[in-house]
Amino acid sequence: MKTNGESLQQVTEVLGKALKSFLEQSQEGKGKVLVQKESNALAAELQLSHWLKQGLASAGQVKDLLSIYTDNTQHLHHPHYMGHQCAVPNIGAFIADTVNGIANNPMAIYEMGPAAAVMEKVVINWMLKKAGWLKFESIEETRNHKTGGGGVLTHGGSMANLTALSAARARIAPEAWTEGTPGNLVVLCPEVAHYSVSRAISILGLGSKAAIPIKVSDKEVMDPDYLAPALRQVKEEGKRVMAVIANACATATGLYDPLEETGLFCQENKLWYHIDGAHGAAALVSDQHRHLMKGVHLADSMIWDAHKMLRTSALCAAVLFKDHLNMLNTFRQKGSYLFFEKEDVGIDAIENAIECTKSSLGTKLFWSLAIEGEQAMADYIGSRYDITKSFYDLIRSTSDFECPYEPESNILCFKYLAPDSNDSFQLAIRNELVKRGDFYITTTTMNGARYLRVSVQNPDTSLEHFDKMLVSIREVAMALRE
Repeated sequence: MKTNGESLQQVTEVLGKALKSFLEQSQEGKGKVLVQKESNALAAELQLSHWLKQGLASAGQVKDLLSIYTDNTQHLHHPHYMGHQCAVPNIGAFIADTVNGIANNPMAIYEMGPAAAVMEKVVINWMLKKAGWLKFESIEETRNHKTGGGGVLTHGGSMANLTALSAARARIAPEAWTEGTPGNLVVLCPEVAHYSVSRAISILGLGSKAAIPIKVSDKEVMDPDYLAPALRQVKEEGKRVMAVIANACATATGLYDPLEETGLFCQENKLWYHIDGAHGAAALVSDQHRHLMKGVHLADSMIWDAHKMLRTSALCAAVLFKDHLNMLNTFRQKGSYLFFEKEDVGIDAIENAIECTKSSLGTKLFWSLAIEGEQAMADYIGSRYDITKSFYDLIRSTSDFECPYEPESNILCFKYLAPDSNDSFQLAIRNELVKRGDFYITTTTMNGARYLRVSVQNPDTSLEHFDKMLVSIREVAMALRE
């Protein structure tokens, strides 16, 4: 099919009807959350090699292929989806992705996407204001100031963590950009830090052993009492702390580290303080839950994934800096075809991002926020945190389930109790539940023990759906024991 106005209209009509049906059936809880066919069989059903060779010639063929695709797609809008930390996108995300699909403005250079660049700057300012790092009143002020925070959107939290730690390296070892990373740099982080942290540390040339694990409690929350002895130990070994990292919140449990205590320690010892707020920074939007981020004012940098709790399609993650000068000093590279003398009418993001070709990520977040408004987003976040607490209360009222902690966010671990409910049995329950397709949950380990795990992203998931899931788990457990 040619890319022209007529084809666009035909495909848009087909797409609209197909996605309307897909969305409505999902939201009404009809059908399976997930159907997983064997990959070779699915490739054959989709006729992928045929379409790659012949091409799609009509809107009708697009419709047929799309039908098979959506039938074999994870249904995030289904209220029984309680799996990975992936946003259930709203209509704003659809608008943004559709516009980006045609306009395709890689806006790291302002002239390649002025509107997208401005949208990114404004939503970054919105996030900075939520963190208390914006030093001027209007979030529509897009030009850099001498003081205050700064930030950039990246393709995912892993990229955001890498960018933040690159900035931390630039401050403690500015020569690293040209001379290489010094061999005496280390990072203090919780034992349960996200894997992207250790990955970033290795990418930066410190080596994985430079990640110094700080002990966590039995709930896997970092214990700040272990920071001081860890600092003394690395100093005795002739090493320097490049950064201290705290979780807000931990990926497995959804619990927040003591951000304020950690920040005061870093302030006292003049250490770079980074908060991995990929999931839990969303609490800043909710007046009811922003206390969970108490201490954010002490951090030097923070990441915040919009594609987790801000209903934005993947990927869209912010890396934020309390002092924008730390961001400006991160990367020190020039390309004559990109960085050259020109009239400065807007803002270029390329100097502050790892990516050179960068999608219009701010467009995603802006539309996701604007389609509902800030208060609706706050209500959504608060409701998902609250419904998870209600699920916890429901489990406590049963005799055959238990939770290892009271939730602070929309993530909760729990376990089915039975004489044979060991780790393998918990895993078998989850796998069979997903195989049946009626519910989608995940599993994790906590203190070496296996638990079932939910991340409640869907705005339509209610206590009734949790109750049905417990019934299904009991049925699965009984079938497994037979």
